[in-house]
Amino acid sequence: MRKNTGRPKTDADTDADTEEKATLLGTLDQLRSSIADKVAGAPEPQVRTAGVPSGTSLLGLLKHLAYVERFYFLGEEPGDWRATMRPCAEDSVDSVYAGYRKTVERANQVIDACPALTLPAPRAPRRGPVPSMRWVLVHMIEETGRHAGHADILREQIDGSTGR
Repeated sequence: MRKNTGRPKTDADTDADTEEKATLLGTLDQLRSSIADKVAGAPEPQVRTAGVPSGTSLLGLLKHLAYVERFYFLGEEPGDWRATMRPCAEDSVDSVYAGYRKTVERANQVIDACPALTLPAPRAPRRGPVPSMRWVLVHMIEETGRHAGHADILREQIDGSTGR
């Protein structure tokens, strides 16, 4: 976090903020595409079948990330976080994929509208301080990257598909 130097913000400061935001969002978008691409075209029922003892499935990962995006960028509370990892019978690859893409589109509108990364991100009512948009972007890079790695492994187990 940049310290308040007591001087007015300059164009150079604004340019640096804009560049940082673009870098963070570009990294997040690359990871978003990576995991979405792992789900696209994955066969049923393997896409929803747990690939590890914890019960994690490829479709469940994408569904979960849509909930996380809605929580941090749109201020929506999911209720039961464990349920966000479990696709229900009505969930299809196409519906979860489309829902994720729509959520990302809405989240990007919120990110784009945020004039400074030091400002609070939208948040569902809860106790404690509201994180800054910078913190949320960095956290979402970590969260999405971790789950994209899980998705790489699960997709390879399903049909041998590897790569980004």
